[in-house]
Order: sequence, then structure tokens, then C-alpha cells
Amino acid sequence: MAAPITYQQLVDRTDHFAPPAVLTAAAPLSRMVYPDGHVGWLATGLEVAKEVLSSPAFSHNFHSAHFPMLKKGQPFPAMPIIPGMFIHMDPPEHTRYRGMLTAEFGTRRMAELAPRIEEIAAGQLDALRAQGSPADLLPDYIRPLVLRVLSEVVGVPYEDTPTLAALADTANDDDVPLEDEFAAEKRAFFLTRDLVERARTAPGDDILGRLTQVEGLSDREITNMLLVVFVAGFATCEGAVAAAALALLHHADQLAAFRAAAASGRGTETAVEELLRHTTVNQYQIFRTALRDVRLHGELVREGDTVTVSLPAANRDPAQFGCPAQLDLGRQDAAGHIAFGYGAHACVGQRLGRAVLGTALETLVQGLPELALDAPLEEIPLRARTPVLSVQRLPVRW
Repeated sequence: MAAPITYQQLVDRTDHFAPPAVLTAAAPLSRMVYPDGHVGWLATGLEVAKEVLSSPAFSHNFHSAHFPMLKKGQPFPAMPIIPGMFIHMDPPEHTRYRGMLTAEFGTRRMAELAPRIEEIAAGQLDALRAQGSPADLLPDYIRPLVLRVLSEVVGVPYEDTPTLAALADTANDDDVPLEDEFAAEKRAFFLTRDLVERARTAPGDDILGRLTQVEGLSDREITNMLLVVFVAGFATCEGAVAAAALALLHHADQLAAFRAAAASGRGTETAVEELLRHTTVNQYQIFRTALRDVRLHGELVREGDTVTVSLPAANRDPAQFGCPAQLDLGRQDAAGHIAFGYGAHACVGQRLGRAVLGTALETLVQGLPELALDAPLEEIPLRARTPVLSVQRLPVRW
């Protein structure tokens, strides 16, 4: 077997759309040296990734895991199980918490929300037009759109959303000192806890309001559930919209195809799936720990070994996708991607993510026919050394 892939190689991304070349060139399952010295595994093949993410032989409990990334330049410490932080849990605890949220992001709820998402996107487009060209799409269109949608879905007043967005920003930026991240975390926790307390007596028609009516669910559990949904949802959704918008603006032929599909009424669902596959923004924070010895792709993964799953590499697996490096909105196999994860821990809000992504892009490209990048691609700075890929700015003109 080849020499283990290192953490540095895993995160050393320079391309705006493709993961590091070492990942796409790697075997479907390779050895990997973790920042704490643990020698575990890295899954880059789609089928191997799906097996790891769906098998009960692998745990998502963070307490015994080896983290594939650094925290402010240091290996992550072990993390205790925190009530309500369901993404760090295994069944049955994970199943219980997640079950409370499933209907909130189901097909029926998304159909109810669709007109409101369209209304929010149209309002943000009007604000963008009023501000005038040139502009930065990230703060001037994408961020307020995502925050307004999450505000209404989750039940956080819009004026309070910057406090929660700041937590996502500091957690995703290794240049921010650890004490600043802790301060942001404290502000977000107490803000959310206060919202929970108020919703106990005056519940709204939103996730927060309904969770406060669940018998036996404590304020601390609800607070942490909301932080997971809002902060993780915000970072992923903002990153996905920004990456997809950049991809379209960089590929004129695909932008024209997307605009034509949106105008025709045929819908852009297939194009959205390809954009998710091509720009997969969840980079390297998806990992599992083997609960027992497991045979995986011909290799023996020992009990206690951590396996990191590279979603971007898996979504460019040449065994599953033809010409995987190419952005092709007419691709028929794109729906097989795992940009939202896979298995029991697949993103609970992925339907909302798709709806926001599709609506944000359709509104933008139809409302601004002359929209174009206002800087060469190589001058648009990436936020690459973060679990969720994004850009630092997205300059445009029209």
C-alpha cells in the first residue's frame, strides 16, 4: 500500500471546485495519518464511502474518535456527549432526536415553504438591484437570503441571526483565536436558550415552537438541537449557494443552460444535483470510528480505527460518474452523489438546502441576465482550510 495520506495533503486545496488531486488519485480506501498521530483510513470511493456511512459497525460518537482536522492549529480534544447535539450520537439517541425534526424538513413542509422562499429570494434580488453594480454576492445576496429562510424555519428572529452566523464563521476560521470562538459559542448558546424560554409560553409556527411542546424535552436539549440545525445549516447552505453561483458564472455554457431551464418551466432539479455533486462543500469533517474489526474494500479496519470520508472525492469517483471533473448540468447520473452525506446521519435538512439553492440561483440568473464575475477566478479568495468550503467574497457586475 502507498504511503499514508497526511492531514496536510487532505486540506491543501487550491482549486475552487476540485478537491486536492491526491484524493482523486487515491485508492478507494487509503491509510491516513491523523493530526493526533493516529493512523486510520481515508475513503474516497463512492461505494466505500456509502458502506462506512451506512454500516452499524461504524460509530459517529465523537467521544472516542480521532478528528481528521486541527482546531486552531491543535488536534481536537475528545468531546463528551452533549444533550441535544444529535449529530454526534449513535442510535438510539440519534434516532430519537432526529425523529423530532424529520417532518420539519419533509416533502409536505417543503411544499408549504416554497412560495415563501421564492418571496425572500425576490426581496433580496430587489435589494441587490437597489444597491447597484458592482456588488459582492456573498454579503449582499446569499447570506441574507439564507439567514432569512433559516430565521423563519427555525424560529430565530432575523435580527438575532448574525449572532448564530458569527459562531459558524469563527468555528470555520482557523485564523480566529480559540478564545474568540468560545466567546461566540457562549453568546449563541445564551441567545438560543433565551429564545427557548420565551417560546415555552408563546410557541410559534416553526421548529422552535414545536420542540417546546415535546413532552420531556429540556431547554438545554432544545437549545443544542437548534444550534445544530441553524449553525450547521447556515454554513453548509451559504457555502453551497456561493460555490454553485461561482461555478455557473465561471462556466458560461452551463450558466446559459441553467438560465434556459429556469425560464422554460421544466425545472432545474437535475442541474441542482449536478451543482451539488461538482462543488461538494462538506470537505473533511465526515468520519466514523470502527466499533469492531471490519473488512472494508479488501482491507482490515481494526476496532478503534477512524475512517474519514471525503465527500468531494467520492462525488468525483470515475467508477460512478462519467468525466467526473466536468460540470455538466445535463448529466443523468448526478443524483447518485452524497453531497449531503449518506445513511442515518445524512443531512436532515437536505430538502431545504436543495430548495434554497435552486430558488436562489434561479432568481439571480433570471433577474440579472447580464450577471458576470467582476474578477478573474484566480483572484477570488477561497475559504478552503475549513470543514465547509466557501469563498471569502464573490464580486459580480451586471
